[in-house]
Amino acid sequence: MNNQLYERDFNLWRESLIEQIKEHRFNDIDWEHLLIELEDMGKSEKRSFISNLTILIAHLLKLTVQSDAPEMMKGSWYSSVTEHRFRVKKDLEENPSFKNYITEVISQAYADARKLAIKESKKAKLGVRIPTDAEYPLDCPFLIEQLLDEDFYGDSD
Repeated sequence: MNNQLYERDFNLWRESLIEQIKEHRFNDIDWEHLLIELEDMGKSEKRSFISNLTILIAHLLKLTVQSDAPEMMKGSWYSSVTEHRFRVKKDLEENPSFKNYITEVISQAYADARKLAIKESKKAKLGVRIPTDAEYPLDCPFLIEQLLDEDFYGDSD
């Protein structure tokens, strides 16, 4: 029954599962799908964390490498850094185990952030200087403490 409900109506399955747990009807629980959902939840949380970290780093890179960009362009990068730093810090607050995870994934996030920053910089218009790929360091130039520092924007401003 639970297996069919999971396939037919996920939300109803979830509500039924909550009731079964509240009522201590553990023998009725669809353990197989519950385990799948719990594993997926963890993967989703980590993907979101890496995504926010990647965008944070990409825009810090742009502020560093393209420090000569017009203030109007840099303004959106500052806003993005602030927003994604907030998200990363919130994830770390809500998931303290991510403090260890960040050291594991920083190089992956940096590699993706570097590609993103290079790709975005090539779309520059209005006479804005387009940096060479070599201007973007191969290794992350930012410390984790800097990434989390609310006053750090990678530039001299």
